[in-house]
Amino acid sequence: MTSNFTVPLSKVISELALETIYMPGDAGKILISSTDVNRPGLELNGFYDYYDTRRIIIFGNAEASFLRSISSEKRSMVLNEIFSQKPPAAIIARSIEPMPELLNAVESNEIPLLTTPETTSSLVASLVSFMNVELAPRITRHGVLVEVYGEGILLVGDSGVGKSETAIELIKRGHRLIADDAVEIRKVSAKSLVGQAPDNIRHFIELRGIGIINARRIFGMGAVKLTEKIDMVINLEIWDNNKVYDRMGIDSEYTEILGIKVPVLTIPVKPGRNLAIIIEVAAMNNRQKKMGYNAAQELMQNLGMDISVLQESEKKLDLDF
Repeated sequence: MTSNFTVPLSKVISELALETIYMPGDAGKILISSTDVNRPGLELNGFYDYYDTRRIIIFGNAEASFLRSISSEKRSMVLNEIFSQKPPAAIIARSIEPMPELLNAVESNEIPLLTTPETTSSLVASLVSFMNVELAPRITRHGVLVEVYGEGILLVGDSGVGKSETAIELIKRGHRLIADDAVEIRKVSAKSLVGQAPDNIRHFIELRGIGIINARRIFGMGAVKLTEKIDMVINLEIWDNNKVYDRMGIDSEYTEILGIKVPVLTIPVKPGRNLAIIIEVAAMNNRQKKMGYNAAQELMQNLGMDISVLQESEKKLDLDF
């Protein structure tokens, strides 16, 4: 997965608890732009046709064993050739002692050299997973993101429809707030979206008539969460007496966010409706559907209807949020 985003090397070092062997400058100014890593097996043998200089280089047991099997002069030559391509950094796994030729090569080419006691496979998995999140394609949309019974629910709708008030009620009922007003959505894989709040407004909620409150300080740490996957979108709209709302749940609606389909429910809002309870039920029902159970189909069967003739339709909604 490619993107136009970057992450500073200092953040990688902090996240993976890496130790610094050599750092030519400020790690915060060294930017990583690739989600992939490079284990330089082919490059150690002089093959550079597909060498991506944006990737962090990983040295493990295999690379160290190969380097030990060749002469000191050849080690110096191949390592200088690799680092002259200017990769952003190199990491040694398993706390392997760096060879003098490696130290000389990184210092002469001013390439950061880091180390970790983690195994090579564990290091690669952790690094790729972290970079996939940090460099993921992203958009920011107006809405409220809450976690309800483990389901990530994105509440959208016109300004003033009651999204923030509903989020407060959900928090009081033991659920958690991720973001209010602005939700930063990242595509972390081909099937997954993760939402979070921008750093400068994290944990804050705007309530008309009261103003800005800090949910973490008022309700405690258990009322907030930094990130959450997006399992469903709930569109809140003012009740329209002329509109026919779905009463069975046979058909399904979805919207596309960054190319990924996300189920959508449209819930009409009017005085007397307890939106928090409705959203709780919607979250549990969505989980049941993911597990293969559909209450509407079971009801049809109980009424003696042949559900095989019921054609479930899927409709795309282009939500403006």
